[in-house]
Amino acid sequence: MRLIQYRDRKGERRVGIVNGSHIQALDQVATMRELALLALQRSTGLERQAQLLNTDQSEDYAAILAEARILAPLDHPDPAHCRVSGSGTTHLGSATTRDKMHRRLEGDELDKTDTQLMIEWGIAGGRPAPGQVGVQPEWFYKGDGSSVVAPGQPLPRPDFALDGGEEPEIVGLYLIDDEGCPRRLGFAIGNEFSDHVMERRNYLYQGHSKLRHCSFGPELLVGLPPAHLVGMTRIRRKGRVIWEQEFLTGQDNMCHSIENLEYHYFKYSHLLHAGDVHVHFMGAANLSFAYSLRTEDGDSIEISIPDFGAPLVNGIAHVTSVFSAGGVKPL
Repeated sequence: MRLIQYRDRKGERRVGIVNGSHIQALDQVATMRELALLALQRSTGLERQAQLLNTDQSEDYAAILAEARILAPLDHPDPAHCRVSGSGTTHLGSATTRDKMHRRLEGDELDKTDTQLMIEWGIAGGRPAPGQVGVQPEWFYKGDGSSVVAPGQPLPRPDFALDGGEEPEIVGLYLIDDEGCPRRLGFAIGNEFSDHVMERRNYLYQGHSKLRHCSFGPELLVGLPPAHLVGMTRIRRKGRVIWEQEFLTGQDNMCHSIENLEYHYFKYSHLLHAGDVHVHFMGAANLSFAYSLRTEDGDSIEISIPDFGAPLVNGIAHVTSVFSAGGVKPL
């Protein structure tokens, strides 16, 4: 089952089931989080609860997308209670890309970068037996819910950024239940927009490079995704495709299991506040930056994975920073 969040023609929030070219609206709930909370309350799974609330009301899916009424498939009414984070160096295909990014001098070719070591550790110990603890992945913080851009909307590139490049990923979507247990709703296509020029300057700048807006959706695939996924990234400039590449993702193409990534994120008890929402990017296999492409304001990024339904499309727009040097004021 694939679900979306959207606004109807009256501007009211709705949750719907994707049914081919149409969306079947659900009754009683206005958000995905409400649907998940109701499923917990009634001890039903998310898919079963959606089926129970299904109605005969339908909308044309293409119209929802074209009229920019689509929303990210999971959020929180208070963005401060939505945490956005990610794991890196998780994909077998990313080893060369990241290793090249993090080499600073030709002489470094003789030595392994920390990136290469992380990949090797992941290959050796990132896929433990179920219920066992494997090696830790790389981890980063992206922001709270205010950093999430709806599908179809432009990703802001601040004036202090050196770059703004795509990272096509699958994204885990979670809700913390009343007992402090993370509940996985499902997965979505994600664009973990980052500043790769800054990251390449020195990998210790990675924290800064990740504090950018991101997008995921438009659809939530309930449950675990297939273990082998084939996706496509396309970058358009003035309507013309200037770069495209296939990418592989899913657990079969990762050096960490999804269970291992989840454990090393949610093991920190201060992240387990009841009712909070978590959005976790699972890592990218490749990106256009590694092929010397630099995106520009006005470009459009499309990431598609057929198993996830409609593609995720976002533009890029320059924004002026609201904060300037010396902007802190004494109280």
